[in-house]
Amino acid sequence: MNQPLCLYGHEFSSHLLLGTAAYPSLDVLQQAVAAAQPAMLTVSLRRQGAVDSAHGQGVWALLQGLGLPILPNTAGCLSVQEAITTAQMAREVFECDWIKLELIGDDDTLQPDVFQLVEAADVLIKDGFKVLPYCTEDLIACRRLLDVGCAALMPWAAPIGTGLGVVHEYALRVLRERLPETPLIIDAGLGLPSQAAQVMEWGFDAVLLNTAVSRSGNPVAMAQAFAQAVAAGRLAYGAQPMPPRRAAQASTPTVGQPFWHSAEY
Repeated sequence: MNQPLCLYGHEFSSHLLLGTAAYPSLDVLQQAVAAAQPAMLTVSLRRQGAVDSAHGQGVWALLQGLGLPILPNTAGCLSVQEAITTAQMAREVFECDWIKLELIGDDDTLQPDVFQLVEAADVLIKDGFKVLPYCTEDLIACRRLLDVGCAALMPWAAPIGTGLGVVHEYALRVLRERLPETPLIIDAGLGLPSQAAQVMEWGFDAVLLNTAVSRSGNPVAMAQAFAQAVAAGRLAYGAQPMPPRRAAQASTPTVGQPFWHSAEY
């Protein structure tokens, strides 16, 4: 039976989280959300406060109308204090204590700065936030995030917006194995529904998508495809897939008489 996604004591029926950036139009965004039926919608405070205030107000009005939980993020932050301030402002603007904590350490790869990430997470959790940190697949860094109180983690599959799929399969699978009780949400780098299904089959708890949907040729259809792939991968994981074998194994009996020789025929 498919279990709900549980984050900080809250249950969600969907195992897909969806970003709201870079869609061709607000109408396409709305249709994509309807097709995906995600657990949460991520949104950037910086995007809401962009120069085009009319557009920002339109996005916020749309998000409110959709009635789905909002997950603000600290996208673009480069320091601990910047991330903390952005999170606190987001709590006031969006009236929620969820935060997807992003602290970038490299401009080219947009790789998370795991050292500053732990420090910022510690402060925000003590301030009452439900922190979902965007991190690498490094096991020790992830353990440090758990040590300061993070109840879920968001390791990347590949750099943001690349669509490469899982780059370090071994590290991600070790992370899943070593942190069996921790909700792990794959965030960043997926480009195809098959890649989402794959990580769900490995036992990851959810997937967060944005670019793979918003920059596809048909975001609405792609949102639906990813939703179905995530659901299929989760169902397959729960069904306990057969272990791989190097040698062939016949699926039908190879001993005894042919079935058409039986008395029934």
